[in-house]
Amino acid sequence: MSLDLVDLAVRLPPGAPLFPPLTLSVAAGQVTTVMGPSGVGKSTLLDAIAGLLAPTFALSGHINLNGVDIRPLPAEARRIGLMFQDPVLFPHLSVGDNLAFGLTPKIKGRAARRDAVAVALASAGLSGLQDRDPASLSGGQRSRAALMRTLLADPAALLLDEPFSKLDVALRDEMRRFTFLHVRERAIPALLVTHDPEDAAATSGPVVRLPAPQPPR
Repeated sequence: MSLDLVDLAVRLPPGAPLFPPLTLSVAAGQVTTVMGPSGVGKSTLLDAIAGLLAPTFALSGHINLNGVDIRPLPAEARRIGLMFQDPVLFPHLSVGDNLAFGLTPKIKGRAARRDAVAVALASAGLSGLQDRDPASLSGGQRSRAALMRTLLADPAALLLDEPFSKLDVALRDEMRRFTFLHVRERAIPALLVTHDPEDAAATSGPVVRLPAPQPPR
């Protein structure tokens, strides 16, 4: 599996592209980091890949996932997993039901789905917490639960939008290791947006730096 961007550019008409046309390849199990100053379009780049780009933007180039150009596909058909700064868990669902919500339709039957959630909880160090209110979890527990829910959807690629920025130092190190381990074990390509050089160093992967936008002449 691989995620390949070919001459990908995003602009807000009639202006110039937010960043120079971007070409990169993210291999299976690899985490590539995108860095750059605020406002350069890092999160907008992830929106474009995920199919969530606002209609006010114009997009050019290609987004290939496992050799297929996914640009024409709607977001729900792209098999792209997303993690954000805040671990978004549904407050009206238990921890187990939150994970079950993310399950891929490939897993059929109540028993099989229950077992898949139990395995995911165990993998995240959350065994026995399936009936808990998400609000009762610690910050690290919520982050691990959110990642496992994303992975239960069986994504073909993972986009990480500064997912560690709001964690304290100890939790940040823990979640980096936890996240990157699962990326490698599942052999999926991942693209990380961050301002933190330590995030980039922890990936042991390539770093792409987007330049600051040029002022209009």
